[in-house]
Amino acid sequence: MQTPDQPVLRDIVLVGGGHSHVGVLKRFAMNPVPGVRLTLICRDTHTPYSGMLPGYVAGHYSYDDVHIDLSRLAEYAGARFYRAEVSGIDRAAKRVICKGRPNVPYDILSINIGSSPRVAEVSGAAEHAVPVKPITGFNNRWLSLLSRIENHDGPMTIAVVGAGAGGVELTLAMQFRLRNELANRGKDPDQLHFHLFDAANEILPTHNAKVRAVFRDKLVRRGVKLHLGDAVSRVDAGLLATESGQTLQTDEVLWVTRAGGPAWLESTGLELDDGLFIRARDTLQTENDEHIFVAGDIANVVNHPREKAGVFAVRQGRPLADNLKRMALGKPPRPFNPQKTWLALISTGDQFAVASKGNYGFSGAWVWRWKDWIDRRFMKKFTDLPAMEDSARLPDTSAAQNPEEASQAISAVAMRCGGCGAKVGSTVLSRALGELRPIERDDILIGLHAPDDAAVLKVPPGKAVVHTVDFFRAFIDDPYIFGKVAANHSLGDVFAMGAEAQSATAVATVPYGIESKVEDTVFQMMSGAVEVLNEAGCALVGGHTGEGKELALGFAVNGLIDPDKVMSKGGLKAGDVLLLTKPIGTGTLFAAHARLAAKGRWIDAALASMVQSNKAAAECLLRHGARACTDVTGFGLLGHLVEMTRPSGVDAELDLTAIPILPGAEETVAAGILSSLQPANVRLRRGIRDQGDWVNHPRYPLIFDPQTAGGLLASVPAAAAEACVRELKALGYPHTAIIGRVFAQDENGPIEPITLRD
Repeated sequence: MQTPDQPVLRDIVLVGGGHSHVGVLKRFAMNPVPGVRLTLICRDTHTPYSGMLPGYVAGHYSYDDVHIDLSRLAEYAGARFYRAEVSGIDRAAKRVICKGRPNVPYDILSINIGSSPRVAEVSGAAEHAVPVKPITGFNNRWLSLLSRIENHDGPMTIAVVGAGAGGVELTLAMQFRLRNELANRGKDPDQLHFHLFDAANEILPTHNAKVRAVFRDKLVRRGVKLHLGDAVSRVDAGLLATESGQTLQTDEVLWVTRAGGPAWLESTGLELDDGLFIRARDTLQTENDEHIFVAGDIANVVNHPREKAGVFAVRQGRPLADNLKRMALGKPPRPFNPQKTWLALISTGDQFAVASKGNYGFSGAWVWRWKDWIDRRFMKKFTDLPAMEDSARLPDTSAAQNPEEASQAISAVAMRCGGCGAKVGSTVLSRALGELRPIERDDILIGLHAPDDAAVLKVPPGKAVVHTVDFFRAFIDDPYIFGKVAANHSLGDVFAMGAEAQSATAVATVPYGIESKVEDTVFQMMSGAVEVLNEAGCALVGGHTGEGKELALGFAVNGLIDPDKVMSKGGLKAGDVLLLTKPIGTGTLFAAHARLAAKGRWIDAALASMVQSNKAAAECLLRHGARACTDVTGFGLLGHLVEMTRPSGVDAELDLTAIPILPGAEETVAAGILSSLQPANVRLRRGIRDQGDWVNHPRYPLIFDPQTAGGLLASVPAAAAEACVRELKALGYPHTAIIGRVFAQDENGPIEPITLRD
């Protein structure tokens, strides 16, 4: 996560991770504009490069070979990455509407979301056919089909609807891969049957006759049956029908026909064509909104109509980036005139390809090798990210577009006096917090929206109060997700003791900047936090917000507990079994993320674990007789276990192989990437009995890895352990595992209370 000294003056929001936008991110990384902040919103963390997808299907490339890691690229570009699905645009308020999170404000917006086949135009296709786009959905179905092949016996029929370049290329790639899979398993590849359908009378209608002839010959020789000039009229479960009355029993139907834009674009008021593509000017601005740009397949540049091909999206990256920069700096954007012809390299699945450009065409295995070289060179631009020099600049108000903004920018980077406690302005704070809706509780006498400086709550008779506090700086660029993690982390100690969370008081530090940007940051962060607090039944009753260089958030949390049902760290008993409810590895993963050494899907998995509440897990542990519990946080798994064994007067044994680990954590520690807190935690290794070869075990460093919003480490009676694990998994903690046991302290005392085994 990068923390620029320059205050944010302009927000450019990129919707979609298409080929044009990855180019924009790379160009902004190489030449950032002071005061301009990029935010990428995309449903998927890994975006596919369309030119290599047929090779992936055919088995020539791995998943990572053909996907660009948007999380890593955004981190490299200093952009915020919001993994979310966009469902609309409020142009009047200049906000992007997202599913499941607060709206995202923009000054300039760019849309590069691609298109999807129109399955809704044919009866039953939406329910029974698999559209090739979005690629994530197709890939999941493709992996499922590969899995089915392993256990399938007898004939299998696959229909592909759409005989353009995409449909033909996909058909040949799938056939090549699936026949090989069958042959490798000792099954008859001839049991596999492919059918290709299209309403047109020709395959590849936008390419020349020579290219069409090569592919027609390939399809015939490979046994693919063509159904041309006969549109598909209906798709049912296991059945496809055409307008001529032909029917075909099918095991799978793939849809690669004419594409269109998503339905939500209709509500934006943007000018669209009949296919729901956004009409654009030569500058790539939309026709009726100069603050919104569009590129890639979703764009219809009205003066330069072109085929929906990846080459045009790639070529639009540079002019789009240049015009976004010019617009942010108050300069007029420049028109872009795309080339009229382009070279298409179309593969046949078997490391053979055809080159097509205008009236020319040639083919051969050497063309595939040429295509492979071009594709790999393109991907290297976004995977081999060179180290960047420090791009920090002196305060620059060139992106400010009025005197008031310029004045706010200058004051934002001027030395802050701190005489006011470095507080955020009351109007900014009140507007940001005014939209929040924390839960209301009958025991709150004075709460968040009261004018008083402190909250007042009632305590029921017979209850004890649990009080805890946590505070840490942001480690990701998404303030909404950070707010959720911070609140979840702060609630952990209350749940670990078996208490019910009652109230929370926030303490936040927000980077200085112009009021509108500070207000949105506070609102995004606190929206995430309040969602988590509300779900836990915990009321936000107040707080303090101050200015600082880095975003940070913490909570003082109060809880109520039955004094006779406290789970303390000193409650371990000999014979107990140790359970861990979440995987570990957040420390090394986010250290790797900061060094561009973590895959985006690893970070996704870590964040999914970190936003999961421990509330239900704690309640389950109590039901199964848990005697001691702690949440695993900064001291790491071993540090917290030592904190439990010493006051309990017992020893413990850990099974390294049983400890659940987050995806990628073993890889990052093997690469020597460790959290900055790791060395302090490693000093606790003196508590490990018979270290010996354990220091060389691949999981050994992870028991010292500091966690954020980690799971619960608890002890339960051995007789209840299996039932407890089953219930925890059913409650949504799938990685829950028995990781060790507790036994009586030996005669040497608690000097080395932990034993490791595998």
